[in-house]
Amino acid sequence: MKLTIQHETLYRYAAPVHYSMQLLRLTPQSDTGQQVLDWRLTLPAEASAGHDGYGNVEHLLSLSGQHQEIRLLACGIVETGGRDAPRREARSPLPFLRSTALTQPDAAIRDFAEGYRDHVGRHGAPALSDLMADLLDRMPYTPGATDSATTAAQGFALGAGVCQDHTHAFVSACRTLGVPARYVSGYLYTDHDHHIASHAWAEAWLQDGWYGYDISNACRPDERYVRLAIGLDYLEAGPVRGLRRGGGDETMASHARVSLAEQAQ
Repeated sequence: MKLTIQHETLYRYAAPVHYSMQLLRLTPQSDTGQQVLDWRLTLPAEASAGHDGYGNVEHLLSLSGQHQEIRLLACGIVETGGRDAPRREARSPLPFLRSTALTQPDAAIRDFAEGYRDHVGRHGAPALSDLMADLLDRMPYTPGATDSATTAAQGFALGAGVCQDHTHAFVSACRTLGVPARYVSGYLYTDHDHHIASHAWAEAWLQDGWYGYDISNACRPDERYVRLAIGLDYLEAGPVRGLRRGGGDETMASHARVSLAEQAQ
């Protein structure tokens, strides 16, 4: 499947910004299940490129002149294929047992996870699919119920959330069971607008590799998915993070569109 991706992020500020810095994870890599055929970033200034400790491609964008708008555009074509087999990597999965402020389990998440300990021990990946379905039942997809600072424990207690919240709660439950788990940011091709094209899901390590779980859609990632970055949580894998000096109030709009390459042409 060839997918065309267009992702625009626009920041506007009430007053001039004197200095800003944006850390961008907006560049997918050719990897198991995906081949990047064309990709480019259109930015307001040249950005330095590198890789973080997880192997994600990062760009650091610094703007020192006064500005009241930052427009970031990522676009390209990615060819995807089947992902029935687990992802295998040379890196140890053990760092993904570590909790963060966004994924720290509370008593409720620990109790929920413990109910699956024996099941996961006996059945592995299929048991985590059952945990995923149960979690979505407890946290129906509810846009607007949470924000980017909502933790796994808060979303679970609220009983609502979006892909970020579902992924944090799933990752938290897996780590409670001693299963390394990580946050994945990326894109999803769909023929409806129920879930935004910019998406997040989880991967869990089970002996022979990393297995993907899209909790919001109650499914395993397939050729409709394009991976951008991985991390312990949203803060480590999210597409854009930034800081600034000045600017006053900020508004941010982000829109991603994923379509079949033939349709886009």
